[in-house]
Amino acid sequence: MRRACVKLGGVDLHAARDEYLHDLAVVRRLSPATVRAYGGDLRLLIEAASAAGVTEPARIDLELLRNWLWAATQRGEARSTLARRAAAARGWFAWLLEHGHIDVDPSLRLVTPKQGRTLPRVATADTVRAVLDRVGAAAASGDVIAARDSAMLELLYGSGIRVAELCGLDVGDLDLERRTVRVLGKGGKERVVPFGGPAASAVARYVDAARPRLLAAASSARTEPPLVGAQSALLLGARGARLGARAAYDVVARALGPSLGTTAVGPHTLRHTAATHLLDGGADLRSVQELLGHASLGTTQIYTHVSSERLAAAYKLAHPRA
Repeated sequence: MRRACVKLGGVDLHAARDEYLHDLAVVRRLSPATVRAYGGDLRLLIEAASAAGVTEPARIDLELLRNWLWAATQRGEARSTLARRAAAARGWFAWLLEHGHIDVDPSLRLVTPKQGRTLPRVATADTVRAVLDRVGAAAASGDVIAARDSAMLELLYGSGIRVAELCGLDVGDLDLERRTVRVLGKGGKERVVPFGGPAASAVARYVDAARPRLLAAASSARTEPPLVGAQSALLLGARGARLGARAAYDVVARALGPSLGTTAVGPHTLRHTAATHLLDGGADLRSVQELLGHASLGTTQIYTHVSSERLAAAYKLAHPRA
């Protein structure tokens, strides 16, 4: 079906949106997920503008933007979603102004409710140790999938890397002798992250014994050419393809979920847990920021709140005058 052509200062809104998203992806190098989310937000804004009969730049005003966000509020959308929609609008209008498509930016005074920061779920050190030991024992029995899962879980907890960074790893990114891994983080920023002895042992066992068997089994069962990237990918699925984020989520949920009493856990839970345990152990905030690849120290500071809560809980349990 042909979409309606809505103009903004003589520029097709859809074309302007697509050009802006291309700028975000190619020039600013935002993640594909962020670009998709912003694209969806701007699509809804264009629909709202069309429904209001807005076809000229001067008629796209603050009131229209507020009504657009208010409609989202009435639909029960989360504050985080509202904040992202507002950010998408502000970024787009700033781009339109910069490229001469509008004379006035109506989004400058657009305000959204402050987000309530939710503290991340964190597993105790004993819980993580029990889970990793259990998966490690299965890996030691010769189960190739268990060996892969053990390497994945140990690496997630041992390094605190993101699931996208994990799934994007190639074998060549590992330095088992120095116990470091080179990852490509958000914005295409590369960093080298250390990990400990247990992770090094689990990864070495997987790379030496299990990964070749996964590749061989996949090759023998395949009639078409080898999957692109499989020869270099560190973590492989049962069919020999690079392991995806969804599969990584499932592995963590199965391994860690029962111990936490919920299946609503994933790789980020281990990232949160690693960061909190580092701070509990005395690591300074700046070092943890570098390890996690956070652009802002404020993002890392949420883990100090987690540690403070745990400290307060321990005080209440142990101090005679608590």
